[in-house]
Amino acid sequence: MEKISVKAEILDENAIARAITRISFEIIERNKGSDDLCLIGLYSRGAVLAKRIGAKIAENEGREILIGLLDITPFRDDERRKTAADGSEIGFDISGKRVVIIDDVLFTGRTVRAAIDGLMTRGRPKLIQLAALIDRGHRELPIRADYIGKNLPTSSGEKVCVMVKEIDGCDKVVIVDSC
Repeated sequence: MEKISVKAEILDENAIARAITRISFEIIERNKGSDDLCLIGLYSRGAVLAKRIGAKIAENEGREILIGLLDITPFRDDERRKTAADGSEIGFDISGKRVVIIDDVLFTGRTVRAAIDGLMTRGRPKLIQLAALIDRGHRELPIRADYIGKNLPTSSGEKVCVMVKEIDGCDKVVIVDSC
């Protein structure tokens, strides 16, 4: 296993938990509750964050929130993978719903563009919003997050690595040489 060289720890477990709580409340507030609300987490760490945000919203609203998981692989523009199997798990119709896409890091915007393409093949949502734990800038497309855990100005050469217990065994966000 390759050793990761951590340049800086940006968020620890408690800071991530606070960011998730804040994002959850902002989603409820901006949408005036949770009616017709669903969360779509982008594989893999965005999916974990979507489940956590959904649980927090459900806790505060007293009702379950629809959560889907989206695999953007077939919709990417950097590598044409139209034959790639779609590993998405969205067991409900998104038509007419308020959809919040959840991702771990917002960078160039290309992942979000692919996610929107993937969603539009499944229906016509009432609206689409975006939540990101980290917004690091450097957009290549005109995309912005509606909900942000932390703005993190970085150089384009730096890598931001979000780690979650469910996948990595710990919760933290670090700047590293490679994830």
